Amino acid sequence: MSPTMSPATPIQLQMEKPVYGGDCLSRVPNPDGKPGKTFFVPLTLPGETVTAHITEDKRTFLKAELDQILTPSPDRIAPGCAHFGACGGCQYQHADYPTQLAIKKQILRETLSRANVAIPAEIATLAGEPWAYRNRIRLALTPSGEVAYRGRRSHDLIAIRECPIAAPLLAEIAIISSSVIDPKDPRNDLSEIEIFTNHDSTEVLVTLHTHSGDPTYSKLRFTPREGSPRPYMDFDDQPFLTYRVAGHDFRVPHGAFFQINRHLLDDFATLVTANHAGSVAWDLYAGVGLFARHLTQSFARVVAVESASASREALVYNLAATSGEPIAATTLDYLRRNRELREPRPDLIVLDPPRAGLGDEVTTLLNAIGAPKMVYVSCDPTTLARDLRALTIERYRIDKITLVDMFPQTYHLETLVELSRS
Repeated sequence: MSPTMSPATPIQLQMEKPVYGGDCLSRVPNPDGKPGKTFFVPLTLPGETVTAHITEDKRTFLKAELDQILTPSPDRIAPGCAHFGACGGCQYQHADYPTQLAIKKQILRETLSRANVAIPAEIATLAGEPWAYRNRIRLALTPSGEVAYRGRRSHDLIAIRECPIAAPLLAEIAIISSSVIDPKDPRNDLSEIEIFTNHDSTEVLVTLHTHSGDPTYSKLRFTPREGSPRPYMDFDDQPFLTYRVAGHDFRVPHGAFFQINRHLLDDFATLVTANHAGSVAWDLYAGVGLFARHLTQSFARVVAVESASASREALVYNLAATSGEPIAATTLDYLRRNRELREPRPDLIVLDPPRAGLGDEVTTLLNAIGAPKMVYVSCDPTTLARDLRALTIERYRIDKITLVDMFPQTYHLETLVELSRS
């Protein structure tokens, strides 16, 4: 650290560009004019002049917290939530929505370029309503029994009264649920509440997580009542919701992965699967079959590979009486088995891996199989860049990239990449 930079002293910074994670960076030269360390400051925007104080001094960079905005960006707006800044759930509520999309597109392009991935000149965008989009939330409980999210850059619990990025019913149910819990009851072992709603908020799955045991769940059904503004609510013991996406109903059980943006799901599923047809398609990391079910309309055989026990039973149910064939295996094991058996090459492979991406062996096997078309859905630009480098350096070219803004107001971004065999 420079002698003039003490943690307690505010430092004036000119913010330069956004980085993945929600911060903006600023470079401050050393007193001798040589390049100094890079500062990362949250809640700021490119072009702003701010003062900030140092919170962490690393070997090659510094983290700082915003003190004052001296020159605001014209793209800065008032946050839409009273908890923004303290709560760790959102990072971009201080930027208007077109700016959020521009920031994410810039980060995506730079991340791919740093990995030497040849990308199209234009990156398309799929975006929707940036508020009230989440179909699932998970909240902790404070010692006093309030529902809470984790704090920004800490594990502190931030009690909340609202969550404008969630479907309105979710926060309402969370607050009502917490009001009937007695935190002083020695039998109370509750740690978190997870609430998941279907496409039209007629079904809600409430899952209670405890410190010591397996989670329990309650299923709520909401039925409209003629002449009443409030629907009739009843309970059942089924551990799943019925979620309609682009004309198909999906069984989605407790604990299964499912895309979170209720405003974009129809268009997203169509974007991934439309304009593809043939004899055989593989849906790897298939989950409950969101893409596989749609692919069965245009492929004679669809192999859907899923290893998570929470999703497999629903995958079988969702593909029943279709051309879909559910396979209980990891993607890596399935590809290894395919290499040994030398099964016919598929016409299309759809990939939707977790944040860790595909990895070296999976990309090597995909290159060896050489399907004519692949669609890669990614939730992390860094692992996406690594995997695309491995795929494009050997066998594939990128036809189209679409930024899918599944998570408005946050730094998270989804990417859809369409590839063809070179």
